[in-house]
Amino acid sequence: MKISIKRDFDFIEYNVDMQDATLLEVIETIKTEQDSSLAYSSGCRSSVCGSCSMRVNEKEVLACAYKVQDGDVVEPLKNVEVIRDLVVNMDKALATKKRAKTWLQTYNKEAKLTHEDEKTNALQSDCILCGSCYSACPVYAVNEAFLGPFALTGVWKYVSDKREAAPEEKIETIQKNGVWDCTLCNECTLVCPQNISSKADIEKLRMRSSMAGYSDPNFAQNFGGGLSF
Repeated sequence: MKISIKRDFDFIEYNVDMQDATLLEVIETIKTEQDSSLAYSSGCRSSVCGSCSMRVNEKEVLACAYKVQDGDVVEPLKNVEVIRDLVVNMDKALATKKRAKTWLQTYNKEAKLTHEDEKTNALQSDCILCGSCYSACPVYAVNEAFLGPFALTGVWKYVSDKREAAPEEKIETIQKNGVWDCTLCNECTLVCPQNISSKADIEKLRMRSSMAGYSDPNFAQNFGGGLSF
């Protein structure tokens, strides 16, 4: 079986005699038996930590979960700095969570959560910060100031939490380079290993933004001038 791995600006082809193996297993074998200089990231090996995210045949996957096929083309995530081979620097993407204030800011001590309340944002809590959604995002590719998928999903998690006493502050935070900049292309959802739909979360944040009196600035810019005679 042959796979190609991007290293610097070239793709290096490797032959491996393995069947029904994960990409991580194949990469480890290549490093151990063929090329000790190959660099990659891994951690839990069970699709929990997200550190082994990379692209195969132009789609984001977790190396510990993806089963290798003959002819696969492997490369690092997009829209992030490549440190070496398949190792990337996630600092800029992770910094969006700080800018988006994805934490409980003002605690409502009177709030009592029911089991139904817990289900409201349980899926959003499953995000493993693998960066696949940022790699697939066409907006983040051209605008690094964009808050991006997992940060906006994090905002919805707390906006929808009854224990957050000031959700309007979070809504205000995401008006610029946030909910209105997303094209709703759904690429983030398609590559999420946890089946989280950031697109759906952004749509809900747009609705909450509209309820708070905000509107799409692009719409206002294009049509706000009205008609002249």
